[in-house]
Amino acid sequence: MGKIALAMKAELVNVTGLQPADASHDFHFKIKCTSCQEVSDNFVTINREDTSPISGSRGEANLVMRCKFCKREGSASFDPPQVIPYNAEHNGQFSRIAVFECRGLEPVEFEARDGWKAVGAESGQVFDDIDLTDGDWADYDEKAGNEVSVMDLEFQFSRA
Repeated sequence: MGKIALAMKAELVNVTGLQPADASHDFHFKIKCTSCQEVSDNFVTINREDTSPISGSRGEANLVMRCKFCKREGSASFDPPQVIPYNAEHNGQFSRIAVFECRGLEPVEFEARDGWKAVGAESGQVFDDIDLTDGDWADYDEKAGNEVSVMDLEFQFSRA
């Protein structure tokens, strides 16, 4: 299959560096099997710190799963394991935040939930409990004396 990039697009107001709060952050995807083309009904979790062995191989991946329809095994791993922050200079544009090495499966939908962080653009104040489940977030930066927000959140996949 190859490498698949996850890109984010958002309007950041008075914040920058939007990214998962820590390395143990769970990413939530709907997955398509590349053999039978079936898409998972439920979201599947992939975490940079978790690994599982790949059947018939000495390797391991962050996600190893069998398709419930055709029973073929697929895997995905972060490549590289770091996540790239979404910064204010990317406002309104898609920017790559992660890349996955995929074999036998392909992510088709991403759902941002809780566990994100950002930094106040003027004050440097860290906001480390951002919940993006509803597609936006707002707060107040007391150090800078202004509102901060993440709005119009979108995600897309592309070949890396």
